[in-house]
Amino acid sequence: MSKLFYKKSIFSKKYLGPVFIKRQQKQANFVALIFLIIKISFSLLSIISLIKLGHSSKVRLTRLREIEDSFTYEKYRFNVLTNKFDDLFSPEGEQRFMKDQDQIISRDIIRVIWR
Repeated sequence: MSKLFYKKSIFSKKYLGPVFIKRQQKQANFVALIFLIIKISFSLLSIISLIKLGHSSKVRLTRLREIEDSFTYEKYRFNVLTNKFDDLFSPEGEQRFMKDQDQIISRDIIRVIWR
């Protein structure tokens, strides 16, 4: 029986060994391919997420700049109007105010009031 076992072991080493090794290499290559596909998928997912994040940040910064510009403009208008209002209470402020008013009807024009 030892001769038969010895022959089977030689047979298995000679013929089944390479088949087993090839099968094992195929499995290893398959697993490596799956991991490569998973790595590529995660890489694409991260790249797409970064692009979306960059676009969202750009839109947000643009909106913040618009708000800042609007605030600066309104602040300037407020300062101008505050100065004009303060000028009303200075000496001869009422005369300057009347000079600045273009929409006031002059004395020789008839005024009509609708009710």
